[in-house]
Amino acid sequence: MPVRLACPDEAEILWEIRNQAIRHGCKNTYGADIVMAWTPEQMPAGYRKAIAENPFFVAQVHGLETPAATGFLDLKNGSVEAIFTLPEFEGKGLATQILAAIKAEAKSRGFKEIILSSTPNAFEFYKRNGFRLVKESLYRSEMANADLRCMDMKCTL
Repeated sequence: MPVRLACPDEAEILWEIRNQAIRHGCKNTYGADIVMAWTPEQMPAGYRKAIAENPFFVAQVHGLETPAATGFLDLKNGSVEAIFTLPEFEGKGLATQILAAIKAEAKSRGFKEIILSSTPNAFEFYKRNGFRLVKESLYRSEMANADLRCMDMKCTL
């Protein structure tokens, strides 16, 4: 299951992976109305820009033409963003591979640590992968028009 850099012309496909992952993974963490508002079909213009301006990784699955998982290193903030896996491929190590690629990229660029804000349902995944809790916080999502409970975490590289 190779990991590669995404292309900006894949933005719509990657947005759909994001939406499916949030709708599946966060359905028991946040209310249904919040999850649906947080995952609109219309992709924001800034999403394609994030793909173009940051090391944005995707994981391919043999026999599938499109990626099955995503994630990127936000170069401006030194943060892990958008690690999402299609529900049917959860538990197959794709997110772990993406996270390893992000960590390697960050290290190669001189980052000593990376940060992230995790949804509560993904907290244990990040903990298993070397992140530690800094604090619990509320993230204001304008898209969802809600304050989302998050776990602020960091990892020393």
